[in-house]
Amino acid sequence: MWGLVPLFWPLLKPAGAIEILAHRMTWSLAVVVIALLALRRGRWIRGLLADPRRLGLITVAATVITVNWGVYIWGVNSGHVVETSLGYFINPLVTIALGVLLLKERLRPAQWAAVGVGLSAVVVLAVGYGRPPWISLVLAFSFACYGLLKKKVNIGGLESLAAETAVQFLPALGYLVWLGSQGTSTFGTEGTGHSALLAATGVVTAVPLVCFGAAAIRVPLSTLGLLQYLAPLFQFLLGVVYFHEEMPAERWAGFTLVWLALSILTWDALRTARSTRARLARAERLAEAEGLAQAGFLPGPSVADAAAAGDAVPAADAPQTQVRRETTTG
Repeated sequence: MWGLVPLFWPLLKPAGAIEILAHRMTWSLAVVVIALLALRRGRWIRGLLADPRRLGLITVAATVITVNWGVYIWGVNSGHVVETSLGYFINPLVTIALGVLLLKERLRPAQWAAVGVGLSAVVVLAVGYGRPPWISLVLAFSFACYGLLKKKVNIGGLESLAAETAVQFLPALGYLVWLGSQGTSTFGTEGTGHSALLAATGVVTAVPLVCFGAAAIRVPLSTLGLLQYLAPLFQFLLGVVYFHEEMPAERWAGFTLVWLALSILTWDALRTARSTRARLARAERLAEAEGLAQAGFLPGPSVADAAAAGDAVPAADAPQTQVRRETTTG
């Protein structure tokens, strides 16, 4: 659904990007509130209102995602679908860069290589476009910052969207009322179908997010990460095949470098996840052996036994709760 959204925004013309954005904010809140009422999930509101720090972060997140939504709608309706897709392709690389710069995270060599290739891609694309790909960069940085803020707020996806659209609601509604008073609003003046499409912006915003939240608890994280590349891939294909945007050799070279960076990143993530699972499995086997030994069923595992079982597991990495559980069971 996210990948096919570029087909939707042009249907809302002659409404401008800012009017579409205001409708998206307004109707998204209505859809999310209905969903929360249906699910009877409202207890989080009191806790959020009592926490000024989280309220401030929610307000900043709402501002950042407003910029993201507005630039995306404008980019699609202005014939820059390929460039908007690039923004979401390079978003993982920007997220990693923010982790290093702001959270002091350490990168593995493959991650450094991916970031380096990604920077090279931006340079190549800047030469190809004759300017920095600012639409892509704004989308990538705004969404990466949004993800960082969501991590710090730490509330559910539906609840977070409700809080953010509540912050957006009054300014958006005020703008729509002002447009109506100026006689420049397209809502109600371009026919019932147009008004219905503007109201559907709330559904277009909320439904993919709800599906994403449902998938996040059912699908392995590595699979979920790979699936997220489908949205910009569909957007890219729509830009080239459906909207017939130009793709000179320099842009193909830039996109190829971006895809190479993402391939390195994905390979490293899958390799690291496999290694982590293997370490945890060895730790569980050792814990089970220790439990049986303490119960008198087996001799205790020696250092040689542990080495034969695989790489040593640092004490900080060992699942302590699992060790105690296996020992008690043994």
